Amino acid sequence: MTDVPARSPELRVLLRMVTAKDGEMTIRLLARAGIAAETCADAAELAKEMAVGAAAVLIAEEILADQGFGRVMLALRSQPAWSDLPVIVLARSGVDSVAVTEALEQLANLTVLERPMRVASLVSSVRTALAARRRQYQLRTTLEGLREADQRKTEFLATLAHELRNPLAPLRTSLSILTEKQPDEATAQRLYAMMDRQVTHMVRLIDDLMEVSRITRGKIELRLAPVSLHRVVRDAAELSKPLLMAGRHELVLDLPPVPSTVQGDGVRLTQVFANLLNNAAKFTPPQGRIVVSLRSDGHAARVQVSDSGVGIPPAMLGSVFDMFVQISDTSRVAQGGLGIGLTLVRSLVELHGGRVMASSPGVNEGTTMTVELPLVPETVEQATADTLATQRRAGQGHRVLVVDDNRDAADSLAELLGLMGASTAVAYGVEEALAAMAVCTPTLAFIDIGMPVRDGYELAGLVRADSALADTVLVALTGWGQATDRERIMAAGFDHHLIKPADLDQLTELLDTRR
Repeated sequence: MTDVPARSPELRVLLRMVTAKDGEMTIRLLARAGIAAETCADAAELAKEMAVGAAAVLIAEEILADQGFGRVMLALRSQPAWSDLPVIVLARSGVDSVAVTEALEQLANLTVLERPMRVASLVSSVRTALAARRRQYQLRTTLEGLREADQRKTEFLATLAHELRNPLAPLRTSLSILTEKQPDEATAQRLYAMMDRQVTHMVRLIDDLMEVSRITRGKIELRLAPVSLHRVVRDAAELSKPLLMAGRHELVLDLPPVPSTVQGDGVRLTQVFANLLNNAAKFTPPQGRIVVSLRSDGHAARVQVSDSGVGIPPAMLGSVFDMFVQISDTSRVAQGGLGIGLTLVRSLVELHGGRVMASSPGVNEGTTMTVELPLVPETVEQATADTLATQRRAGQGHRVLVVDDNRDAADSLAELLGLMGASTAVAYGVEEALAAMAVCTPTLAFIDIGMPVRDGYELAGLVRADSALADTVLVALTGWGQATDRERIMAAGFDHHLIKPADLDQLTELLDTRR
C-alpha cells in the first residue's frame, strides 16, 4: 500500500472555529476545492477525532485558550515517529498573541494565517498540508514494510540455522564414531552413506539460496525456445518421483491429447513444476492424492497442481510466494527446507511472462497451485518449423572436417553437423587432419586452436601453404575470444572465428553463406 483510501478519515481536515457558522462556511469553501473537512464542537472532541485520523487540523486562534486544548497538545506530542500532523492557526490580524507564540515554540509543523484572508491562500495552505501528510503516510507504509521484512528475515534465519543444524548433528556424530571407535567396514559404509545424504541435503539448501539470489539480482538468463508443456510436466513428475514414492502418494496426470507449446526455458519450467510437486508431496499426508491438469484456451496454457494436503489459511494465500514467508502451522509437516521454493516458482514464471496463484478452501482442505503461461502463436510455431528445416538443410553439399584433440567435443560437433546435412570426418590431431585432407578435400574445416604438440595455428599455416587446399574454408573453434586472439587467428589464415561451444544459429549461417 502506498496511500490511504480517498474516503479514509486519515485524509480529512478537522476544524474548530469560533462559531458554528464560521465552521460551516469553511467546510463549504474547502469542499469546492475537493477537500473533505469536518467541524468539532470543542477542543476535547477535536482531540478525540484526531485519534481516529486526520490529515490536518485547522483552528481559530481563540481555541488555543480553550481549557480542553491541553488534550490536543498532548495528542500532538504523543504522535508516532513517522507522524507530524500539520496544524493551521487562523490568527487575528495585527495581534501578536502569546498563545500563538507558545504554540509556535511547542509545535514544529505549525502554519499561521492572518484573517481575514483570501480563499486562495487558505486552500493553498490546506493543500500543502495534505500533500505533506500523504508523504508521511507513505513513510509509515515503508516503515511497516521494513519491520515486516525484518521480522520475516529473523524468522528465516532461525529456520536456516535449524535446517543447517539438522544435517550437521549427524555429520559430527558420524565423524566422532569414525575417528574414535574405528568401526568395522559395514558400519563405516553405513556412516559414509548417511554423511553423503546429509551433505547432499545441505548442498540443496545452499543451491536454493543461491538460485533466489541470482534471480532477484537479475543474473539469470533464460534459454528460450518452443517447449511442450506435456514434456515439461512429465519431466517434473520424474524428478519428483522420490518424494512422491516416499509419501506413497497417488499422482494423476490429466494431460489433453492436443499439445500445448510455450516459449520458454525447458529446464527452468521443469524446475517450476518439480518444485510445485515437491511442495505438494511434502505437505500432503501419506497416501494422499496429487493431480496435475493442463488446459489451454488458445492464448494461455493453465497448469494446476492440486493436492489433498494440509491446505493454506485464507490470510496466508496472498503471501505464500513472498521471500522469507513460512506457514507456521504447516512447517512441522514439511520434511525440511527453507520455504523459498514458491519464491523461486513465482520468479521463474514471471520471467516467462506468466503468473502463478494459490488457492485453498482452508486448513486440511488441500491446495491448488495454478500456473498460467502464454502459448506460442501459430505464426511463431511455423517460423520455428521453418528454422528447423533451414538448419537441417544448411550442411547439404558440404564436406566438413572437425579437428580437435578433445574426442567428445570433436565427435559431438561432427554428429551435429551431420544432422544438418553435411558429410563429416573427424581428426584428433594435426597429422590425422593432414592425412584426412589428402584423401578428401573438405569444403570447411573446424579447427581447435589449443591442441598439444602441434596447435591449430600450425595446421592453418600448413593448409594455406598447400594449393590443393586453397578453397577450404578454415574456421577456428576456440575458447579464446579476446581482440588480440581474433587478430592472431585471422593472421594465421583462418576465415572465421567461433567461440566454444558453437552456437547452432552461427553454424547454420556459416554453412549457408559458404555454399
